[in-house]
Amino acid sequence: MREVVLDTETTGFDAVNGDRLVEIGCIELINHVPTAKTFWKYVNPERDVPQAAFQVHGLSAEFLSDKPKFAEVADALLEFIGDSPIIAHNAEFDMKFINVELERAGKTAIPFQRAIDTVAMARKKFPGAPASLDALCKRFNIDNSNRTLHGALLDAQLLADVYLELMGGRQAGLVLTEETRVSVDLDFTGGRRSASPGIELPIRTPRPHAPSPEELLAHQSFIAKIKDAIWLKA
Repeated sequence: MREVVLDTETTGFDAVNGDRLVEIGCIELINHVPTAKTFWKYVNPERDVPQAAFQVHGLSAEFLSDKPKFAEVADALLEFIGDSPIIAHNAEFDMKFINVELERAGKTAIPFQRAIDTVAMARKKFPGAPASLDALCKRFNIDNSNRTLHGALLDAQLLADVYLELMGGRQAGLVLTEETRVSVDLDFTGGRRSASPGIELPIRTPRPHAPSPEELLAHQSFIAKIKDAIWLKA
């Protein structure tokens, strides 16, 4: 199962009335576990970056001035996301910004129903507890010491670990490597025991299961002491 963890940084909180994206970070998950595939872009917002936003992510208008505009990265973003579910922390915020930018670029918006909100997951699982990304990293002992500023790719990586924990955590005993993921074929008639691909397993000498004469005598002595023993009715 493929999913995409997504995070954004912006110039503010109002996607409809002028705030713009400045950074997008995505992580691919397969069966809830991150792969090596990522999508990460700085985006020229084509406007100033307020000081309050700069203090959050450290991205200035000057730094972003030579970066691609959203319309230039939209197709690559949509290709990376594909038709996979999107995991986001406070999904309404990120999805609104992505969709406003997509519509501005003449692209089709992504249905919000495809989004999975980890804030809602955390509040359901831990009612009344803080549900910020930092709080969840602390709860699950996830190292976020590098998060001195918000960053879309870093936050997506942390969120991928948080999401895995919210889903129940990785069960190391159930993780199979290529070396152990083999099928075993047993041929009891010929005594051959093998495992693919090309792994020979040792043959164990069959253990006898028939009772010994001593065991049969002990059993007969035992049932002789039982009134109306069922073994004598056979």
